[in-house]
Amino acid sequence: MKLAEALIERADLQKRIDQLEDRLQSNALVQDGEEPAEDPVVLLAELTTLTASLEELITRINQTNASAAVDGLTLTALIAKRDCLTKRLRVLRHFLSTASQTAMRSRGSEIIVKSTVSVRDLQKTVDDLSKSLRETDTAIQAANWSTDLL
Repeated sequence: MKLAEALIERADLQKRIDQLEDRLQSNALVQDGEEPAEDPVVLLAELTTLTASLEELITRINQTNASAAVDGLTLTALIAKRDCLTKRLRVLRHFLSTASQTAMRSRGSEIIVKSTVSVRDLQKTVDDLSKSLRETDTAIQAANWSTDLL
């Protein structure tokens, strides 16, 4: 099994567990004399099975990510890089949006508002970081489809 397939399976297991949680909540209480739509004992047993499978799969994914390398970096390091680039870009884009705003003045006596940074330079930084994020994500995706799960 390739790492990418394991990631798809992990997402499926997580979704199934979330759906199971909803089903458990729907069958937690019934009116006296009524039966639940589904047997909670069966649902709880399924929850135990699914979470055990998820735990094993996550362990194997993490071990694979820690041992597989792309251009001298482990997948774990690349994922951390991607996550931090994503967060940094989100903050910079929000800041850039605020710094790019212009205030309309109808009279010369109104307060003048100007940016505290060079919007052009910051936009270049955002563009460069966006390119780095795309390249990092592409490297991760390629590795996911070419790396065998441990």
